[in-house]
Amino acid sequence: MPLSLEDGAARVTSSLSDARNDTGRMAYCGPIVLSAITGYSVSKVEDEIRAHRLMPEDSQALIKGTTAEDVAAALAHFGYEMALKESYMHLARKQRPSVWTWMQKPRNAWVHYVLAIHKGKEGHWILIKGVKHCDTYTEGRWQFVCDGPHRGAKIMEVFEVKKALGL
Repeated sequence: MPLSLEDGAARVTSSLSDARNDTGRMAYCGPIVLSAITGYSVSKVEDEIRAHRLMPEDSQALIKGTTAEDVAAALAHFGYEMALKESYMHLARKQRPSVWTWMQKPRNAWVHYVLAIHKGKEGHWILIKGVKHCDTYTEGRWQFVCDGPHRGAKIMEVFEVKKALGL
């Protein structure tokens, strides 16, 4: 069933939309990144991830530990496509490029890139568009990558996100 503007979606524009955390609690990285891309609230994004995980409809379980499949399924539901562009999983962690190194490479400044990075011993999702990034550490707001906390973090995978054409 298609979603309408009355369902809480922001209009698709070339500007950057902050994540909309309407849960009253801290949200984890997957839902924050998805909210910033789609313009939908974190609660709607979490509901879609719960549906993808086949959790009961009335479940209010925290969405933590999202996989690439969770993120791709939620994006598809909201009308986006996610494609793997680069994977560094075959390299040892210390040999993988840092976020800052990756930022120096040429890429499309108008496309959202979802990066799976190492943060401590766990994975973490960050969103990059142009020279700005958004994640839970920025509380869902866009910030220049050069001022952000993840410059030295090692990248696991890079995904490119685009609006689905729906042909």
